[in-house]
Amino acid sequence: MRPPPRLFGIPAREAPVVAVLRRGPSAWAQVGRWDVGSTPSYQPGSWLRGTLYPQRCDLSPDGRYLSYFTLRPHADWAPGPTYLAVSRLPWLTALVAWGTGGTWTRGLQFVEPGTGLDLDPPDVGSLGPLATTYGLAYSQAASFAVERRTGWTETPDTPPRQEHDGYDERRAESIVMQRTSSRDGSVLTVRGGQAAFRGLPGWFEPPLYALGDEVLVDAQWADWTVDGRLLVATTAGELQVREGAEVVWREDLAGLEPDPRPPPAEAARW
Repeated sequence: MRPPPRLFGIPAREAPVVAVLRRGPSAWAQVGRWDVGSTPSYQPGSWLRGTLYPQRCDLSPDGRYLSYFTLRPHADWAPGPTYLAVSRLPWLTALVAWGTGGTWTRGLQFVEPGTGLDLDPPDVGSLGPLATTYGLAYSQAASFAVERRTGWTETPDTPPRQEHDGYDERRAESIVMQRTSSRDGSVLTVRGGQAAFRGLPGWFEPPLYALGDEVLVDAQWADWTVDGRLLVATTAGELQVREGAEVVWREDLAGLEPDPRPPPAEAARW
């Protein structure tokens, strides 16, 4: 029996949209767009035969564009098999891309309009609105990179980063991140080295989410919506919106099969 997919969400900072990165079967990754507004919905997008690195990806504040880092071993194009790119969510058609020559990169993140952009000339495409409407910069080396950009903070008892821990890995298992619900003040926490980096799952402890003192035993990813509802990606491969103990919306992603059909024409346009 095939294991359930690994799921990770990247919430937009100014829109009710979450980019969902799905891993599985093992050679495949997929991107989806999860609308978490008043009427939730899910739109599956591109399949990729290769690896997406979730903690080295980002979503534009308005939820329109995905910045991603990927390894496609058999890619035959100017950027090579490892590259940074920006695409229209939920597609992976590169509107602009930079080859990295290997996996030692921190990824790119969206920053304030008109800032960042201290990038090399792209190998493919052009900056388009990134030069005016959006800002783009290399991410800092850090654990829980996505969470730090979306409002999570370290708990007071988390040990500080040491001077010689350049990639924030030595303390990975002892970091606890927290975020408070805007609805009722409930506190969501996450720990575990796998959650910190979302790669090489055998190296670190798996993600452990808790809502107050209650461990969310079925969660492999969780976060709050802007209006304080709980979002959960379960270990069984299901997306859920919860209000208290009640699941008010769900979408099962476990049974999806790779279907790398061509994206729509709009995926190739800024």
